[in-house]
Amino acid sequence: MRLGSRLALGALALILAITMAWWALALWPLPAGAPAWLLRTRAACFGAAPGGLPDTYGWMTLVGEPAMMLGMLYVLWGDLVAAGLRALWRAAAGRAALGAAAAVLAGAVAAAGVRVARAAGAGRGPLPEAAPAEWRRLDRPAAPLDLVDQHGRRLTLARFRGRPVVLAFAYAHCETVCPLVVREVLRARTLARARAPVVVIVTVDPWRDTPSRLPAIAEQWRLDGDAFVASGDTAAVAAALARWRVGTQRDLRTGEVAHAAPVYLIAPDGRVGYAAAGAGATTLAELLRRL
Repeated sequence: MRLGSRLALGALALILAITMAWWALALWPLPAGAPAWLLRTRAACFGAAPGGLPDTYGWMTLVGEPAMMLGMLYVLWGDLVAAGLRALWRAAAGRAALGAAAAVLAGAVAAAGVRVARAAGAGRGPLPEAAPAEWRRLDRPAAPLDLVDQHGRRLTLARFRGRPVVLAFAYAHCETVCPLVVREVLRARTLARARAPVVVIVTVDPWRDTPSRLPAIAEQWRLDGDAFVASGDTAAVAAALARWRVGTQRDLRTGEVAHAAPVYLIAPDGRVGYAAAGAGATTLAELLRRL
């Protein structure tokens, strides 16, 4: 086998190994005592959906990244890969190696399928928890936020100065992770009621979650008292999302929005205390008490 074909097959094997490790990080069931850094890494990379599965953005990453790498390999070394595979197939040892690789891949796919099926059947359980003591305090200035709430009032963080704020991101048409995020931040508000926190949920879908629809969305999410949903024109919301580092990708055909789902805890002095992606209500409440 020529050196070029060997290098091409090595690159293919490396891509497959990276893909399997990536999928294992996203899907491998974690024990109850899993380290907080691992929970945060998984939530940051893949989001959090019911049963601990990746959210829409996470699935796009899991599928899109390997597809992009394989596509680049095909464009650059497609002929060399094909030649290398043919050379392997001609030798008995090569056929055995290919068969073993195919068995490993089939087993990995089957394991992933079982994991997804079990998690999907687990229902809408709570978001994963992590030990509050292990969350790193950020203590940085909060980015500007200037939108409109469900009462038609201007919504800025300065309006809530002197009180802690839970800032989350969701949209009304979402049926997966967004309802969980809304539920958990509202539960955290109840658990930390002694701190009298304010909840602000910024839409990531200003095309449909327009200011005129915010009252209905607030009713849908059961936002009462000092819990607000915020929107504005598409440019204003896009600017806010960019300032808060919330990546989004909208499907122009369906209107669905893949997005990151961080939850920011803002101290009464207006500084960001924690970024708690993937945290459940108990952790959020404890972090609110630490602000």
